[in-house]
Amino acid sequence: MQHNERNLSMVMDFYEMTMSNGFFSDKNHNARVAFDVFYRRNPDKAGFSIFAGLEQIIEYITNLHFNDDDIEYLKSQGLFSDEFLTYLKNFHFKGDIYAFREGTVMYPNEPVITVIAQLIDAQLIETAILLEINHQSLIATKTRRIVKAAKGRTVSDFGARRAHNMDAAVYGARAAYIGGAAATATVLAGKMFQIPVNGTMAHSWVMYFNDEFTAFKKYAQTYPDAAVLLADTYDVLESGVPNAVRTAKEVLEPMGKRLKGIRLDSGDLAYLSKRARKMLDEAGLCDCKIIVSNSLDEYTITSILDQGGCIDSFGVGERLITSKSEPVFGAVYKIVAVEDDGIFKPRIKISENTEKITNPGLKKVYRIYDQEGHAIADLLAKSDQVLDFSKPLRYIDPVKPWKNRYFENCSAKELQIPIFQSGKLVYKQPSIKEIADYVRYQLSSEIWEEEQRFENPHNHYMDMTPELYEEKMNLLYEARSE
Repeated sequence: MQHNERNLSMVMDFYEMTMSNGFFSDKNHNARVAFDVFYRRNPDKAGFSIFAGLEQIIEYITNLHFNDDDIEYLKSQGLFSDEFLTYLKNFHFKGDIYAFREGTVMYPNEPVITVIAQLIDAQLIETAILLEINHQSLIATKTRRIVKAAKGRTVSDFGARRAHNMDAAVYGARAAYIGGAAATATVLAGKMFQIPVNGTMAHSWVMYFNDEFTAFKKYAQTYPDAAVLLADTYDVLESGVPNAVRTAKEVLEPMGKRLKGIRLDSGDLAYLSKRARKMLDEAGLCDCKIIVSNSLDEYTITSILDQGGCIDSFGVGERLITSKSEPVFGAVYKIVAVEDDGIFKPRIKISENTEKITNPGLKKVYRIYDQEGHAIADLLAKSDQVLDFSKPLRYIDPVKPWKNRYFENCSAKELQIPIFQSGKLVYKQPSIKEIADYVRYQLSSEIWEEEQRFENPHNHYMDMTPELYEEKMNLLYEARSE
């Protein structure tokens, strides 16, 4: 694994160090605080997002330490006390972390992760948590949209060469698999995460040989059980498909093999795939698959299929691995409570932008289900509340707080589970396949189809218990009075 080859502990904003040194110098670094991680809106105006990146957060925190080179570098900045640097030499995370299960469908303004720890412990992990969630949740969510557009056809991640760097390619492939991609072309991701890998041929292979048929013949002879031929180097319909058919008949069939597929990487993919399908079928190659690539996303795929494109599989690159349509996820890390004499006192951030006002205090997040098992809302409650769903349960819709509303004949599931307790990992990490299966289960069995629309999706309700809503309003009133 990459974390065995390099120490990533210093992947943090410099202010995390300056604040930690300040807390240490002020002798209050042992005070415990609570931070929530949440995001404010779904990318692409979607109805939901997918939580990904928890495994890498766990790796970071488990391996968090400062070696001699780190200490020397920090000392060279001339800002930190020797006592603080000595403290860092022996540092390890000692706090508690609660989080959604990786792969959970999530919604804006709910605490996906809560960190309860001493000030310095909580402060030093901020950037690492955010960068993992912001990247992998973004790519997983985008991939899910692309997979939905493909309507059951295979989607593979072809994005490595257009990713923002090597880590983005590898961990983006991981997130894409969680989001529903069937495979990746990124070999290291396949090795690290046991993701199926696939690939066909490059245009350079075809162009190296003197003619297209020779290139196809050589490839088919080398890979007779996995021959997928790139048919658009010169002319798809006049050259590529006819030479693919010739290769199937003259090279593969005498070996008792079948041509697995052709790939199209340019041109009008709807038109070309229909014409190619007709030519292949007429040649008796009805089982030959048509794979397409070239700047695809959920909208181009939808358009191609709406036009009758005859496509069996999509290789999706730059618009998946960078989430080109909206490349910023926007999760944030905000303090919500400070311990005072053993009691956590709520804190609230106030802003002129109402969407930036935080939900204060230690909280629990519940997913509410109707009798058919559909998720009808998420509910925020104070952490010490005991909720009884055996009878009508009153809640507040923060958008329409004046209405009297109740959950009736409903069940609930608490979404946050313990990950670290007193610095010890207590979470049994699932395999990446289990995470991907969990995503599919939720979207097929729990989440309304109306929330999964690309355009104007149904808004998932984010409600509060009256006690939490009242606490928030009281804090806002007190802040206005100061």
